[in-house]
Amino acid sequence: MLNETKMKKKKKMQAYFSKGELMVLIPYAIAFYVFIIRRSLQISHDHFSKLYGLRPGWLFSPQSLNDVSDAQWRNFRSNLPILTVVFTLFAVLANTVLHEETAFRFYFGSSTYSSLFLIVFTKDIRSRYLVILRMISFGYDYHWAQQGSHFDHEKHVQRCHVCKSGKLCYQIQQERNISENYTFAMYLCYLVYAPLYISGPIISFNAFASQLEVPQNNYLRRDVLWYGLRWIFSLLLMELMTHIFYYNAFAVSGMWKLLSPLDVFIVGYGVLNFMWLKFFLIWRYFRLWSLICGIEAPENMPRKLLSWAWLTCLFFIPEMVVKSAADSFQAESAFGRFLVRELRAFAGSITITCLMIANLVGYVIGPSGVNWLMSQFLTREGLPVLGGMFLTFYVGTKLMFQISDAKQRKQ
Repeated sequence: MLNETKMKKKKKMQAYFSKGELMVLIPYAIAFYVFIIRRSLQISHDHFSKLYGLRPGWLFSPQSLNDVSDAQWRNFRSNLPILTVVFTLFAVLANTVLHEETAFRFYFGSSTYSSLFLIVFTKDIRSRYLVILRMISFGYDYHWAQQGSHFDHEKHVQRCHVCKSGKLCYQIQQERNISENYTFAMYLCYLVYAPLYISGPIISFNAFASQLEVPQNNYLRRDVLWYGLRWIFSLLLMELMTHIFYYNAFAVSGMWKLLSPLDVFIVGYGVLNFMWLKFFLIWRYFRLWSLICGIEAPENMPRKLLSWAWLTCLFFIPEMVVKSAADSFQAESAFGRFLVRELRAFAGSITITCLMIANLVGYVIGPSGVNWLMSQFLTREGLPVLGGMFLTFYVGTKLMFQISDAKQRKQ
């Protein structure tokens, strides 16, 4: 009884502390984004005449400009109408096919012609890299099929919350015994499957062949509909962003060299948001197409060149060290838990700050601009910006802790 009282008191204290922390974090986050938006509008308005890649837009007025300086986004955006026509025809035909043998013939034939059609109209030959990844996946799955599976189905079902609900998770589909499907025709069907041919996401051969027999049931129709509506909202957000903020045009034009350290940070932060949203829209468009056709590809957007890849690995070390220490040392006192949480937030903010700088190198200034960047940020004007970056990412890390805690309480 005494322990229960202590536990209740502890939970009340944690909830009180969490609410107090949110009352500080949320106003800071709002103020940060208000400042970023105002400053972004100002620098875009002041320098738009010197930027490359701006074209007449369709939002607000005929005189508005749209940032289409990114070649990949410009290509995808301009071909979206024809992609959607092919998308619709393929999905309608795919969902009218019910029998397995007929379904295979349909996917084999229509995927081949659709893939060739899309390549001709989008002029996208980069899909060859994705085909190579699929070839590797087929080889691995075929090899392990000959070795015999060591997958414990019963133990997995007991641990997996998706399988417990009566659905088939991606891992179950991937580990199914489908030795009779390792044929040359199925192999070609897998390589040229139209919805995932141009830009992925990648799905393993076993999971693909399994879902040709038994369509995915993780996403109900309303889930797929909601997924599509979220994609449309994200597309409108991207259009709004490229019409009023010209982040990528600054990077392409090299105009960042004329900006102050604060404005370089804002442009770099904006470019990273643009890049993330671009990949989000492209990958989820094709994943939505695949879901409508009954094939679930794994979601790979919650994560994602060579000059800064090793730096990226190195920058995760502080967060990994603190997290490992926190896992091995379970603090019991309120102060101990507070200290561990603050150390994790501190390490997370260091990681994000370093990744921000690395991504500035990757997407904005290039490897040749590293010395210039460091000289700018280590000046009297640049040091406060560096400190503000660190504080902002510290607040962002703390907010992510709050979101994570809320999800755990909900579960």
